[in-house]
Amino acid sequence: MKTLPTTARSLPIALIRAREGVMSPIRDMLSETRITEQQWRILRILAEYGRTDSKTVADRSSLLFSSLTRIAATLREKGLITQTRDHEDRRRQFIEITPEGQRLIDDHASQAAQIVAGFKETLGEENYETLLDLLAMLDPNAKPKP
Repeated sequence: MKTLPTTARSLPIALIRAREGVMSPIRDMLSETRITEQQWRILRILAEYGRTDSKTVADRSSLLFSSLTRIAATLREKGLITQTRDHEDRRRQFIEITPEGQRLIDDHASQAAQIVAGFKETLGEENYETLLDLLAMLDPNAKPKP
């Protein structure tokens, strides 16, 4: 019978611990806003990619489609996104960030960049990039690095 690695060397546990370490300063930043971590991820995706279909937004923001539907409704009510139906395929919806949503991203961009800079300072630039590459190898949806 194989023995399990110690919990100190367990990849799932290490990832959870690391996630908490990464998310803590982001949660602090978002406490100043009226949005959640998931809502922030959606807005970031839309700010980066522009008008995008719902399925792609769900995939890129690592959300279940059903969760995206609920979260998008809240963002729409807050005036941070718009949703429109595809003219050819009425089942397909597109989501787009509004100027107010973009302003929220812009208002917190320097603080978010400082958080990233802190991670890079802790890890070193090369280790930071290597870590992202290694994590992408575990992501079944990851695209090859450009």
